[in-house]
Amino acid sequence: MKPLEYHQQPAIMPDDSEFKHIKVLSNIREVDPIDWNTCAGTDDPFVCHAFLNALEESGSVSADSGWIPQHLILEDKNAHTVGVTPLYLKNHSYGEYVFDSGWAEALYRAGGEYYPKLQVSVPFTPVTGRRLLVQQDLTSNEQIIIKKALISNLIRIAEKSKVSSFHITFPNKQEWQLCGELGLLQRKGTQFHWTNNGFDSFDDFLFALSSRKRKSIRKERRSVHDKNIVIRTLIGDQIKEHHWDTFYTFYLNTSDRKWGQAYLNRKFFSLLGANMGKKLLLIMAELDGLFVGGALNMIGGDTLYGRYWGCLENFKFLHFEVCYYQAIDFAIKHGLRKVEAGAQGNHKLQRGYLPTATYSAHWIANLSFRQAIERFLIQETDEMNDVINYLGDHSPFKRN
Repeated sequence: MKPLEYHQQPAIMPDDSEFKHIKVLSNIREVDPIDWNTCAGTDDPFVCHAFLNALEESGSVSADSGWIPQHLILEDKNAHTVGVTPLYLKNHSYGEYVFDSGWAEALYRAGGEYYPKLQVSVPFTPVTGRRLLVQQDLTSNEQIIIKKALISNLIRIAEKSKVSSFHITFPNKQEWQLCGELGLLQRKGTQFHWTNNGFDSFDDFLFALSSRKRKSIRKERRSVHDKNIVIRTLIGDQIKEHHWDTFYTFYLNTSDRKWGQAYLNRKFFSLLGANMGKKLLLIMAELDGLFVGGALNMIGGDTLYGRYWGCLENFKFLHFEVCYYQAIDFAIKHGLRKVEAGAQGNHKLQRGYLPTATYSAHWIANLSFRQAIERFLIQETDEMNDVINYLGDHSPFKRN
């Protein structure tokens, strides 16, 4: 699979705004980090230049892994960057967490080819956030114009490149709605997020739960403590290379058991530590002087993101303690509004993480195939709304 042959072109603009150019770049290092981050902002660590560069520089994202960077850059007439989009050319659907392999199989049975496709996303990262990144000092109306331009130019690039489709995964709700207005198919999913409702302490959070759930969580935490497991919390430059060595062993062990392969290599974590240290929270479990498990979290503007977990032995309730309860405790102590603990997991519900809608948007080249997917999504969305409502009705919190 080769990168797109798409050179700088006049950009499609949705209004009579200044003449602009669109570029497709095959390496994020071709973009000045300041220019990229001016669009990405500072609240979401996953779309910042350093995170995306760590994926590429480490080789975790590459042609060999089936993720070819094709980042979209929108410039004004003075060659100033006003909008960017993390974009990848793909020949598979791994590492996306919005599952479309059934679509690929259906098109193949009908005599078509689903791959290659284009993916607007953060690789291997099921985290909701902005995907259409626009210069932050523009007015709201100007930002919408640039976002529309990014979508319109994505459509043109997909058409000219003759890919089957492009997909925008885990955009925020506002971008998802904008995609729908411009004709993209809309899809819903669900995750479980914890919200800080002004809690002063972990006990304050527990008091908001029903008595049975409160007792269950206390029992789980006590069980870990009674095994003489000590929890170590490391931030920024407290995280040393030997911590990464140990944590990567945990990560590989869990990846091999759950997915059969690890998406990220060891170099990625060193690059992350060197360039994004202040955004990292590593929670490690220690027994008799040895680390036995751990979880890596990313610290956003108002959200703690639980990303990677692993362990050497299956200590009962250790996963809940390290990934969920310690994250809640940290969020409360640091005034964070939310904890996102990753994809899947109905077991999170009884631990205070409530169902939350996630979003994706899809452009399909083949009209009849698009119509078939649209019919499927209408039914799937109704079912997903029912699931979210059902799970919400089984909240562990006290009823008023």
